[in-house]
Amino acid sequence: MSAKPESGNSLLTFNATNFEAEVLKSERPVLVDFWAEWCAPCHAVAPIIEKLANEHGNVLSVGKLNVDESREIAAQFQIRSIPTVMLFKEGRVVETLIGVQQPNAYEDAIQRHLA
Repeated sequence: MSAKPESGNSLLTFNATNFEAEVLKSERPVLVDFWAEWCAPCHAVAPIIEKLANEHGNVLSVGKLNVDESREIAAQFQIRSIPTVMLFKEGRVVETLIGVQQPNAYEDAIQRHLA
């Protein structure tokens, strides 16, 4: 089962069913927003993540993973605080941003690894 973009943008939804194929085995970098519905800071980050998906969807995949629905993946990557945004490249975590960051922090992380 592949990750499907949320309506109206290129933001993907990751879960236990598609995480390995869509993130760990992806041929392109993948930005993953670990979040939960009840998390107010996660909702503050959401528009930034959506903007990144729309601006960079041609060179990297961007998506969200609900930690309440995919607890085993959250545990695997030792997610202790949300929002946590991780950038994966060749199946490995190359950047981790914890908490609400300025938009340029996410942009800078992406630019460091697109070369």
